[in-house]
Amino acid sequence: MQVALRQQAGLGTAVLSAAAFGTSGAFATALIDSGWSPAAAVTARLLVAAAVLTVPALLMLRGRYRLLVREGRSVTSYGILAIGAAQLCYFNTVARLSVGVALLLEYLGILLVVGWLWLRHGHRPRRLTVAGAATALIGLALVLDVTGNHHLDPVGVLWGLGAAVGLAVYFVVSAQGDNALPPIAMAWGGMVIASIFLGVVGLLGIVPISAGTQPVQFLHYRTSWLVPVLGISLVAGVFAYSSGITAARALGAKLASFLGLAEVLFAVLFAWLLLGQLPRPVQLVGGAFLVAGVALVQWDELRTAEADRAPQDSAADAQPAPAPRLVTAGARRD
Repeated sequence: MQVALRQQAGLGTAVLSAAAFGTSGAFATALIDSGWSPAAAVTARLLVAAAVLTVPALLMLRGRYRLLVREGRSVTSYGILAIGAAQLCYFNTVARLSVGVALLLEYLGILLVVGWLWLRHGHRPRRLTVAGAATALIGLALVLDVTGNHHLDPVGVLWGLGAAVGLAVYFVVSAQGDNALPPIAMAWGGMVIASIFLGVVGLLGIVPISAGTQPVQFLHYRTSWLVPVLGISLVAGVFAYSSGITAARALGAKLASFLGLAEVLFAVLFAWLLLGQLPRPVQLVGGAFLVAGVALVQWDELRTAEADRAPQDSAADAQPAPAPRLVTAGARRD
């Protein structure tokens, strides 16, 4: 009974987490449209979220601060690549494309991990994964409207593909099971590193960082710039990360990440309600294909994970550790 109640609570928490993450594109677009650079929006989000998570992260460490040094390499790569670079690419994408298209491009990262595991670890994709990849590619063609009936910013597409690479790095780095840091401490450390990274590249002039205090257009009204900044930091940052970790612990990493696909649907919904953005019919159809394809890949991984849990007795100890799977618990990146 308690297990069933815990799973039900976990399901609800996972959906809330996906909805919270789905607001990030709408909040970021409101700031960017008012003159903020994508790098400034990312930096503001990370700084505020890291500040709020500082006390919980330090309490979870409870004096085990040496873990931060011991896991410094993982935290650094996680912060720079999986959080900083991934969010920078994603926010640059929503500056040029609609939120829905940007997020669909980013989710191609799951397919990139399939290729990485095949090339790096020899994990040849199974039939269901191949079917999912093919379905997702058909969806991508429809989302990008390769027939040429509508102009799509090629620079925005490249940024979107960069976000997909960042998402793939997130999955690969997070799948390292030997990291002893608590999930919130890992997320907090990654945010701090990502903030420093973005600050350095901004000071060097590699990416422009510009912000302002003028009112922004949000919810079809002009409102203070603090509204989207706090929204992207607290709702799409602190709450989304924390609830995502809670859901992963209640449901398991695979199922929680599978449910995380609902973020795409929420992102399209919020972009429509808050910004008036709605993909064209052909892009909506393509998005359905793309989400279905990624879901097939995730489902295949979920089935395989269940099969891997079968008792192996002493034979399991003689086998080498498996390569990282596609999805893991922990904080998300966008």
